[in-house]
Amino acid sequence: MRVGYQGVNGAFSEAAVKMLFEGRDYEEVGYSDFISMFRDVEDGTLDYAVFPVENTTTGIIARTYDHFQHYDVHIVGEAVVPIRECLIAIPGTAIEDIREVYSHPEALSQCQALFETYPDMKPHAHEDTALSVSYIKDLGDKTKAALASELAAETYGMEILIKAVQDSDVNMTRFFLVTKRGEYPEDADKVSIRMVTGHTPGSLFNALGVFASLNINVLKLESRPIYGRVFEYCFYLDFAGSLKDPDVQEALRRLHYDCVELNVFGNYKAAMDYM
Repeated sequence: MRVGYQGVNGAFSEAAVKMLFEGRDYEEVGYSDFISMFRDVEDGTLDYAVFPVENTTTGIIARTYDHFQHYDVHIVGEAVVPIRECLIAIPGTAIEDIREVYSHPEALSQCQALFETYPDMKPHAHEDTALSVSYIKDLGDKTKAALASELAAETYGMEILIKAVQDSDVNMTRFFLVTKRGEYPEDADKVSIRMVTGHTPGSLFNALGVFASLNINVLKLESRPIYGRVFEYCFYLDFAGSLKDPDVQEALRRLHYDCVELNVFGNYKAAMDYM
């Protein structure tokens, strides 16, 4: 079984894979971009892939979400990984030596207090948290550090100067488990969809009213601009329920009538008790 994730050994996405596939035999496959992963899931090169979709500090990871509508894949699982960013450097480095800190832009944005505390440290965007650790290791320069996980520091034999430098103590990233097959787990209790409502007064109100009328709990609602259209928006929505539930089936039937576009991304077991 081949499971794809974005990044290299030590990335937080790898931690999500380990969480979702604990006790199972599988092969990890690291990717440098999300589109290649989507394509490889769609054509069967990968059995599964794990995608980050939301962070409790910085919000929706739009560059992931916006791809789901373009590929014939299904969300069948979810994981929530605590994000503990560590300041990592060459062994023997003193904090006072550091002038540049490398990491993924999302990680840098989640650690602003670090740069306020140490104004001599300047953030530099890198393609991946774990790769930033590999990068500074290869440079061998004690004026450079990285923000990444404890796993990344351990993987590359580097030293953690400060643990958990993220701004929030409840910093977590949500990941979707995606596959080609729409075989949803029996205990699935959460549904993710994309909808585009009409541009008429009350259209969004009417769509959301469908859930209220059927006593279905809406867990998340995000608006996103529609690519190629001028100031037109779609909505990403999560709600509690199973696609086998008659009330959920009725809700989707009504939404097909009320919405201009409707995509069901998947049905899966919630990683946390939102209900």
